[in-house]
Amino acid sequence: MKKKLKVLMLFNAPYQKPRGYDYKQEFADPENMYTENDVCQALKANGCEVSILGLYDTLTPLFEEIAENRPDVIFNLVEVFNDKTHLEKNMAALLEMLGIPCTGASADNMFACSNKGLNKKILAFHKVKVPWFYTFYRRRKVWLPKKMKLPAVIKPLSEEASRGISQASIVDSEEAFLERVRFIHDNMDLDAIAEEYIDGREFYVAIIGNKRLKVLPLRELIFGELPEDARIATYKAKWDDLYRERWGIKSVYAGKLANGLEKEIIDVCKRAYRAMDIRSYLRFDIRVGGDGKVYIIEANANPCIARIDEVAQSAAKVGISYNQLIKSIVQLAFQRS
Repeated sequence: MKKKLKVLMLFNAPYQKPRGYDYKQEFADPENMYTENDVCQALKANGCEVSILGLYDTLTPLFEEIAENRPDVIFNLVEVFNDKTHLEKNMAALLEMLGIPCTGASADNMFACSNKGLNKKILAFHKVKVPWFYTFYRRRKVWLPKKMKLPAVIKPLSEEASRGISQASIVDSEEAFLERVRFIHDNMDLDAIAEEYIDGREFYVAIIGNKRLKVLPLRELIFGELPEDARIATYKAKWDDLYRERWGIKSVYAGKLANGLEKEIIDVCKRAYRAMDIRSYLRFDIRVGGDGKVYIIEANANPCIARIDEVAQSAAKVGISYNQLIKSIVQLAFQRS
């Protein structure tokens, strides 16, 4: 009889519970841990022996679990530790030190993706187009660079999920530029990045694979009734359902693109994926400017993989069931271990 694969599904929780806590109440809440529930059910459907462990502000339960019930693979869903999003990469590094195959991006992948300035430098070196940008670190001089074209978009340098991005992030004057950078420095206590605003269509491109890459069907963000000069994926545009409904903002399948644009987008994203040495799964946020050129805006390591999110929906579009998607992610963990 074939031995069941032992999987430890690891995730961040808003509080610390003891080992063995089942999270049934949280998993059953459609507004709470729906991704964790989806992944857990898919792992079980694939015949895995699944243990679950939520972490908040201590690593002791993890070390105890590994010592007493060492898994064959860790399914890593940790995005935050002790309310600190920047520790996501540290968790990946810790899991690598344990010597157990682990799903998702490596620690260096996460670092390169989470630091938007570093990410753009890597891509630019490999001749992948990115918006012109400049980084502003806390407690240093802030000014408007001569090469910076306005309007520009000001963001936290190392935040994810559009945290810190609002309509005020689009600036079209020197005064607004300086004010927004200082806002991120002073109010959020974060470094900032300013990048040229690319006016055009916004697409999301999910890729999964190691040696062989699978590019999933493109999705496009439709900005609905938002004014032309306010079309960016703010935090509200991504996560506030009432705001999205009010303005008609939605993510849809891109459909057929003219003049070979889809092929160009896929080629650019594959080159970017290889340049960053990704060997798991990732989603690129891109813009196609009025000049027809493809720009990488963001690289998102370990993007959301709930059934309702874009990666799973794009997979389903080409006949990859949710259970198959989760199985592929687990298999990739062994390939890069």
